[in-house]
Amino acid sequence: MNKVRTRFAPSPTGYMHIGNLRTALFTYIIAKKNGGDFILRIEDTDRERYVEGATEVIYKTLKECGLNWDEGPDIGGPVGPYIQSERMGMFKKYAEELVEKGEAYYCFCDKDRLEELKAVQEASGVMPMYDRHCRNLSKEEVDKKLKEGVPYVIRQKVPLQGTTTFHDELYGDITVENSTLDDQILIKTDGLPTYNFANVVDDHLMGITHVVRGNEYLSSAPKYNLLYKAFGWEVPTYIHVEHIMKDKQHKLSKRDGDASYEDLMKKGYLKEAVINYIALLGWAPKGENEIFTLDELIDEFDISGISKSPAVFDPVKLKALNGVYIKKMDDAEFAKAAEPYIRQTVKKPDADISFIASLLKPRTELFTEIPEQVDFIDSLPEYDNSLYCHKKMKTNEENSLSSLKEILPVLEEVSDWTTENIHEALFALIERLGVKNGIVLWPLRVAVSGKSFTPGGGIELCYILGKEESLARIRKGIEKLS
Repeated sequence: MNKVRTRFAPSPTGYMHIGNLRTALFTYIIAKKNGGDFILRIEDTDRERYVEGATEVIYKTLKECGLNWDEGPDIGGPVGPYIQSERMGMFKKYAEELVEKGEAYYCFCDKDRLEELKAVQEASGVMPMYDRHCRNLSKEEVDKKLKEGVPYVIRQKVPLQGTTTFHDELYGDITVENSTLDDQILIKTDGLPTYNFANVVDDHLMGITHVVRGNEYLSSAPKYNLLYKAFGWEVPTYIHVEHIMKDKQHKLSKRDGDASYEDLMKKGYLKEAVINYIALLGWAPKGENEIFTLDELIDEFDISGISKSPAVFDPVKLKALNGVYIKKMDDAEFAKAAEPYIRQTVKKPDADISFIASLLKPRTELFTEIPEQVDFIDSLPEYDNSLYCHKKMKTNEENSLSSLKEILPVLEEVSDWTTENIHEALFALIERLGVKNGIVLWPLRVAVSGKSFTPGGGIELCYILGKEESLARIRKGIEKLS
């Protein structure tokens, strides 16, 4: 019973957004750091927001990220079922148990009365709260209404005086006046539980010891504690984490279409980089290092490192971190990952993909940047002669034309078209002309690519294009400059 058990309990309402994934990550790490179990529970009772296929997205995302659960809907476990809609029959009896204990009560107020009450309270500037109209009905009155079939809900009977204190690992002890707490609904008129009630019961029945959730639930924690106390159950350890913001004013939101895990994958991010980055959103390691594998995160992680301030999602930092992970890939692994992106614009069947990839690797932070970097290979794009003018290289249209005219016959003489032979021929030319490297190599790069930024320089580009195509493009450059 002392084993740490954490749970990730998402609602299948769309894609896995970054905030959800961070909650899953922290929940998983806390379990694994303490030799515990990580449980997946699908909370699918909000049918209005339910999205077909979203449960499969949750499974796929967690598995891709290495957050493998020990118990869950697809693999079972000792405290199933792990899909909340399949647990519906068990909640009402727990609410009725609270009624018997005097910790909850039947409320027969209809919708019209509650709406009128809310309107009056709002008009008076009072925080809307149930006025406990049915709280003190006699047992006879309650039994009579139940016999007559009057619709009802079951409400929690919150103490009217005193305070409730709960402990959070980040915020410490928080005490609230009971008079500020509403008698929240536990069971709705359809007999189904509210989210808050089902959460408490499910967490207890599943033996959950640590609950990680957003700090918007801090205000609900006192009512959760009162429920645990009413049942005589042990209260789990709470870790309420701050929001992830897209800027200083707005939090990331799935409803607003902000980045989901799937969006980041489509943009060419590596899952390892994404996991590493979201761990740093609201958590600080003790040392200077910020590059961690999942196993290293488990070793390094400490709840005390979680911040009480919101974290701002920084796409620039994520992209830079992704670049670090790309550079750490071995060449063969990178070439395999890059090939689909190279092939978006390079259709030539004989293209040397491995060589192209070796040039791309040092310049790539996102795989989706690759197609634009190599789109000149199959066909020379239209370009302006101003590209030949480069202040640092001291090139202009006139000396570029002269250089291309010198380059053409030299490369025509190269019989074995390798990077070594092309390099040797061009550097012999540079030495003969007595000029700086850029005077020859910059015009060559522009002529064969039509671009100012390319993976590799003119020598490598000539090798990729092949002798015939390279010479044709140099002639085209001479023609343009003439």
